Amino acid sequence: MTLGSAGSRAAAFATAAFGATALGATLLASPAMAQSNGGAQVVGHVSSAVCTNPSPSHASLKGMIVGFSQSENEQNPFRAAETNSVKAAAKDEGVKRLLYTNANDDEAKQVADIESMIAQGAQALIVAPLNSTGLQPALAQAAAKHIPVVTIDRATAGTPCTDFITFIGSNFYVQGQRSGEALAKATGDKANIVEIQGAYGNSVETERTQGFADAIKKYPNMKLLAAQTGNWSATDAQRVMEQLLLAHPDTNALYSQADVMTLGAMRAMQQNGKTPGKDVAIVSIDGTKDLVQAIAAGRADADIETNPRFGPLSFQALNDWFAGKPVPQQLIMKDFLYDKSNAASSLKSGRPY
Repeated sequence: MTLGSAGSRAAAFATAAFGATALGATLLASPAMAQSNGGAQVVGHVSSAVCTNPSPSHASLKGMIVGFSQSENEQNPFRAAETNSVKAAAKDEGVKRLLYTNANDDEAKQVADIESMIAQGAQALIVAPLNSTGLQPALAQAAAKHIPVVTIDRATAGTPCTDFITFIGSNFYVQGQRSGEALAKATGDKANIVEIQGAYGNSVETERTQGFADAIKKYPNMKLLAAQTGNWSATDAQRVMEQLLLAHPDTNALYSQADVMTLGAMRAMQQNGKTPGKDVAIVSIDGTKDLVQAIAAGRADADIETNPRFGPLSFQALNDWFAGKPVPQQLIMKDFLYDKSNAASSLKSGRPY
């Protein structure tokens, strides 16, 4: 049972784990779609392909039960900021009740969580998928009950307008590209690099890895010595960095795919007699306050933000859906780049989370 669609299905996702080609083909700059949250513009691009409710109810979210399925532990600053954004937006909308669950990195639990919220009467769902696959049973159950689903942060397998009405997130491939360019700038295009990647099999890791690899291809003196997974964990990343420094003592640059891992890697550097930001140039992804503070202190070089402010956009999409207005199938966030030129001023502005 489809939720409804408008426009050509040919313009829909070819795959949930999109890359640069898919984005380049389907996204258009649209300043009119840009939202603001605390003074920070958060939407950079919207897709031309849309979904439209075939039976609009014009119902107000104020009288509805909305479910939010979080995928990971909120000790991760990104997840905490993401959850706070959704909860704040729900309060602003005056929803009758916000059901909240956290899968704590367990795919089976996330499916069960979503099914439980449906059983509790959720009339709309916001889902932060743990992985790019695995949610099909829960999404099918929502579709059968005509419950609109907004997916955030990570794309998941499914058909737009059938399994979900929109995806709101970052372009992880471009984040990887920007990281490569930032590291080239920080090292004068000459570096012996080690890379700490996210959990394997995850679309975020895949895209960030490929984007970085493609970016440094044009710099012959930017050499990737080794890459290992840090599993999005500070503890794992610290252990991995210790091993990489032992195996490659000539390392003078680090690309880390998440700030939480970067902080662990920096501890390993210090314990091995290397000064972060001086002996080892560091480029990371996420844009958390701790890492931006490190840049301002000269202990890191650059950080590509992953904007977590999904709440207002998610509820706007749901409002538009129930009103019968077209909802873009993709909203791609506008991610800021922190470096030594703006880290201190950004901290004063309160942008880093």
